[in-house]
Amino acid sequence: MVSGKITQKEKFVFLYDTTLRDGMQRKGLSLSLEDKLKIAYLLDKFGVAYIEGGWPGSNPKDMEFFKRLKLNPPKRATVVAFGSTRRVGIKPEDDFNLRALLEAGTKAVALVGKASTLHVTEVLNTDLEENLNMIADSIAFMKKHGKEVIFDAEHFFDGFKANPEYALSTVATASKAGADWVVLCDTNGGSLPAWIAEVVTRVRTEVTENVGVHVHNDGELAVANSLAAVEAGARHVQGTVNGYGERCGNANLVSIVPNLQLKMGYECVPASSIKMLTELSRTISEIANLNPDTHAPYVGASAFAHKGGLHVAAVEKLTSSYEHIEPSVVGNTRQIVVSELSGRGNIRMLATDLGVRISGNEANVLEQVKDLEGKGYQFEDAEGTVELMMRRCAPDYKAPFEKVDMMVVVSDRAHTGMTAEAMVKLRMNGEVVHTAAEGGGPVHALDQALRKALLPSYPHLSEVRLADYKVRILDPDQATDATTRVVIEAACGEERWSTVGCSQNIIEASCQALMDALELFLLREQERNAAAKQEVVA
Repeated sequence: MVSGKITQKEKFVFLYDTTLRDGMQRKGLSLSLEDKLKIAYLLDKFGVAYIEGGWPGSNPKDMEFFKRLKLNPPKRATVVAFGSTRRVGIKPEDDFNLRALLEAGTKAVALVGKASTLHVTEVLNTDLEENLNMIADSIAFMKKHGKEVIFDAEHFFDGFKANPEYALSTVATASKAGADWVVLCDTNGGSLPAWIAEVVTRVRTEVTENVGVHVHNDGELAVANSLAAVEAGARHVQGTVNGYGERCGNANLVSIVPNLQLKMGYECVPASSIKMLTELSRTISEIANLNPDTHAPYVGASAFAHKGGLHVAAVEKLTSSYEHIEPSVVGNTRQIVVSELSGRGNIRMLATDLGVRISGNEANVLEQVKDLEGKGYQFEDAEGTVELMMRRCAPDYKAPFEKVDMMVVVSDRAHTGMTAEAMVKLRMNGEVVHTAAEGGGPVHALDQALRKALLPSYPHLSEVRLADYKVRILDPDQATDATTRVVIEAACGEERWSTVGCSQNIIEASCQALMDALELFLLREQERNAAAKQEVVA
């Protein structure tokens, strides 16, 4: 910090979310109007101070977004419309972009202006004095219309390195014209934390204390740079959810928020919002139709995953031994991974998490895991199979069904094309059931035949659906004789589980995974029914 003791007011950091504008510049990311509205309300509920909704002068969708938002405005956040300073040689009142910003009807506007001499002379093709006039005129025009103005000094850190006096003059001009915030932009994302802190300190000392930062992640330092800026006195931080943005992305607010609030003692969202962090990150990933980063800090599915036996043994005794925070603080969960690197503690903790009685059979299950992984199985993404191993070790285990025989025939018939037929024989309750069914492919036919055999005895299986099917060739150099690993994800309502099969025969591997998925469901059902009967008796 610039000064010694920090006041309570100085401990508040204003979060400025630009997911709906800068974040949408990410390659492959496209949001509909309804998507943008959903995200805006999620951000408002989470508690960010500012939501930048888009550039109304650039496209009709953004203008419609602001119109819709006015009908049902956010409860907490200030909505911001984004645009640029006036064009060269144009009066503010005649500039289409500035007029569009006024038409958006937002309380606040963000104006981006050049802070680098290179960009003024080579991109804008104007002189340095005219650029300062453009900044001053545009801000004064918006202040005249009662707007809160956020000035984004584009390429500020690179511009400061090339010509510090001119870069400072751009933000000084903005501040003098009435800008409520001057935001220093690391537009190319190549700055380092020490440099960010040094420049922020200089601006606060010589220009204004109302300093913000907007950094990009091209050096994978956007979060670190944002935190360094706050430590140097910046109290306005711009970023996006999950770090979405052009090239390598923007500063990731999902990481910035817990670092500021949990580690550094600043306030940026309501304390109750921190538990919503994981849900916010994953929900916006879903809306954006992008896969969540499973290894993302704080919110990734693997952020608190423990695999090594030594680590798990320590975590079992003291969770903080290998976790920097309690996962539940950010709405996440601990995950115990079982693999050939595991120890008995992995099995024991996973059994506890799953609510399965292991009955001292950890060593037995662990031996099975290590033996099967040596044959090509992998259980990190197939916890269902490990759970099934645990349940099969129980002294009262009884298989709900057993495979006697299985055959799948694929044929190419005239007029009907390629079809598959599966025939299965299962032993249930001391009897053998023989069924056959057709399907669009061999696995589909096998699934249909198994269900046909099982449903009369286990009608609840009709609620189970196959949600995903993944195939991995383990030794491609063996060509058609290669070993194949199949992972099947099954679902029933909100409940999901994955099982694995492995064989040189892809049909056999698929059958293993499929039958395990169905058996696990039935064993869980049996346990739930038994528990329900006990409650009735009690």
